[in-house]
Amino acid sequence: MDNRVLVLDAAQRSALSVVRSLGRAGLTVYTADAKQKALAGCSRYSKTYLKTPSPEDEPNAFLQWLEDLLAETPFSMVLPVTEVTSQLLLMNQERFPSGVFPFARYEQVMAMADKGELMALADELGIPYPATRRFAKADELKLQALDYPCVIKPCLSRIYTGSGWIHTRVKVVENAEALEAELAASPYLADYPFMIQAFVPGSGAGVFYLYGHGQPVANFAHRRVREKPPQGGVSVLSESVAVNPELSRYAELLLDHCQWHGVAMVEFRVTPDGQPYLMEVNTRFWGSLQLAVDAGVDFPLLLWQVHQSQAIDRDWTYRIGQRLRWWLGDLDSLYIYCKGPYSAAQKLRRLFGFLLPSWRCRHEVNRFGDLKPAWYELTCYIKQLVGR
Repeated sequence: MDNRVLVLDAAQRSALSVVRSLGRAGLTVYTADAKQKALAGCSRYSKTYLKTPSPEDEPNAFLQWLEDLLAETPFSMVLPVTEVTSQLLLMNQERFPSGVFPFARYEQVMAMADKGELMALADELGIPYPATRRFAKADELKLQALDYPCVIKPCLSRIYTGSGWIHTRVKVVENAEALEAELAASPYLADYPFMIQAFVPGSGAGVFYLYGHGQPVANFAHRRVREKPPQGGVSVLSESVAVNPELSRYAELLLDHCQWHGVAMVEFRVTPDGQPYLMEVNTRFWGSLQLAVDAGVDFPLLLWQVHQSQAIDRDWTYRIGQRLRWWLGDLDSLYIYCKGPYSAAQKLRRLFGFLLPSWRCRHEVNRFGDLKPAWYELTCYIKQLVGR
């Protein structure tokens, strides 16, 4: 059996988790990214680092590069970890060896990635979702009466134009003037489908899954303890928690119906009284992947085993209360918090929280035995500070 694996998007922290997991399992891991040097490529578990054309800025050149590489070097699995690269490869999978990507078919992936299609499916399956109105383009909004606040949400997070990608955003708008401003600030809304959804108060919650050909293999859940920016963003300190049975039931209803294959993060918004609403499905590895691995659910290795049709022990237990910290992200979050409109007491508590470690907390990037990624990340961080 050829045990060579190519991990793309090596600048991502999730790619580093994948490389460490598969490398420790004895697989031969190659890494690649458009940067001259990248985080996961610095790992001791990366046998070879390859520089690629940018899948965002040079998609056609990237596809040709990968096609040429796979013609010369056989890989058992090619694993992208970003939405852009994943969708680009699935759109063009006829150019590559059969079965090299550990994903569902392109049509299945897009049925999840397109939020408009996802809401229609949720309606069909009886899964709660925010009140939603879909529009093909901004002109259709002119004669519509809307309730505020509401959320303007493009159906796709990334839109492929044939020569590049449009990055979209989700925006909460409080009134008609704010809506007009958002339409002006996001010109892609004039040509591409989007939704207006009711604003759901509460907090985000998600369930993480691995499926193998329509069957659930493993799941996991965490809570965000601290984020960057502090008001809500990427997780910098997270903790493993038990999977919410109601969220799990809805997530499996959705993934079972689609005969899912591969990984997925099913995201909900949960109101203060506990009512969940489906928000979106991310069809790739998530940012805090390392937390699941540390807690006992080694998703990258399990994905490899599913891909190789190996027998898997479906033990869904994992450690509750395991924590993961992205140290430099947490430092940024502390800085933003201390500059914010908080009291001295709140800032002091936040500082103590940063300084006092938890005995069940591990660092996402900084790992003894594989320190080069942490050193690379720190040097990049310092260069950015000096350049500001």
